[in-house]
Amino acid sequence: MFEGLQEKISKALKTLSGKGKITEKNIQDAIKIVKLSLLEADVNYKVVKNFINDVKEKALGEEVLRSLTPDQMFIKILKDELVKIMGEKAPLNLIHSPSFVMLVGLQGSGKTTTAAKLANLLKMKGKKPVLIAADTYRPAAIDQLITLGKKINIPVITGDRKNPIKIVEKAINEIKDSGYNVAILDTAGRLHIDDEMMKELEQIKSMTNPDETLMIVDAMAGQDAVNSAKVFNERLDITGYIITKMDGDARGGVTLSIRYITNKPVKLIGIGEKIDDIEEFYPDRIANRILGLGDVLTLIEKAEQELDKEKMQKLGKKMLEADFTLEDFQEQLKEIKKLGSISKIVEMLPGAPKVDPVSSEKELKTIEAIINSMTPEERRNPRILNASRKKRIAKGSGTSVQDINKLLKNYEEMRKLMKMFKKGKMPFGLKGLKF
Repeated sequence: MFEGLQEKISKALKTLSGKGKITEKNIQDAIKIVKLSLLEADVNYKVVKNFINDVKEKALGEEVLRSLTPDQMFIKILKDELVKIMGEKAPLNLIHSPSFVMLVGLQGSGKTTTAAKLANLLKMKGKKPVLIAADTYRPAAIDQLITLGKKINIPVITGDRKNPIKIVEKAINEIKDSGYNVAILDTAGRLHIDDEMMKELEQIKSMTNPDETLMIVDAMAGQDAVNSAKVFNERLDITGYIITKMDGDARGGVTLSIRYITNKPVKLIGIGEKIDDIEEFYPDRIANRILGLGDVLTLIEKAEQELDKEKMQKLGKKMLEADFTLEDFQEQLKEIKKLGSISKIVEMLPGAPKVDPVSSEKELKTIEAIINSMTPEERRNPRILNASRKKRIAKGSGTSVQDINKLLKNYEEMRKLMKMFKKGKMPFGLKGLKF
């Protein structure tokens, strides 16, 4: 997410960092790089123009030029202005019971999958959702939603599977006094906007009076998505957006443009293919990621939600006692994998080096394969691993003896590190571990 934009903006910040005094020319150079970075990221030109004018006005002020840390002041200005164009955090506004949430958008934006993701998210927050399959145009859309509904144990209303209006009518009657307090409508999309589709959506909106009318926007679509959003907003008066495919090669233009152009907020983002890969949109956290400042709060929230706290506390205690084994390490890896890929985790850590997602995942798989090929005794006491045992493990795991030796070396270094922490010593002499 935003890798290209983040890399280019970091170059702008390097032109200012470490300088005792900053001149107007230094700042002008940095602003020029930021401007080009935003344009290359497919941010709407009007947004870029206004953003740069606001940044320039503040960055060339006396407060920055006379500051002891002008580079940090410049980062603060960039962050404040990024948040300004993305707007304040806008939570879902579910007033009625049942509340209707109507999902709209073009075909291929990920509406059906997002409907299930949103239902699952609301279920985790204590709501009792039901899904309505009103997309009768795309082949297999209804079957796809039924499959996803079964996966998350949420019912799907399909009606006659032919007429969207009749499906919605049936759903309204079924939901009355049913106990379900949120109904999520998956509506039909087209490859392009047409009047027939819009009239149908307007009729469905009139029937359901939804608390939220959310447009699903593909982050990969660039400014075409922003242009479509303007039309949907004019016809349906949408309440916000869910941006999908944020984990792909999206350059960031949609996310940074859509609020400013349409005056409607991004409420949620899709960050992967799994059913729980959806999260609330925090403009300040996104700004932090773009500026390379990390996103620790999101990481903490995800850890609290996904990890087995009791298990992690036990493992943490063992580590601090320098009493952890490769068996414990195996358990730790299983827990960490719940948070997503290593590259995603590292992206949320401020100042962390870039990680190649392919090589980092390969490294983890190698470690897992080695540990899985050991006997319980070997995992508990790696010191018994002689040459013949290592050869057997290498053959069983599809790795090499060198891979095993590397793992064991890092394991011993970690034990030494923990012992030094326990004694209150700062282990400056240790080399970095290379997992």
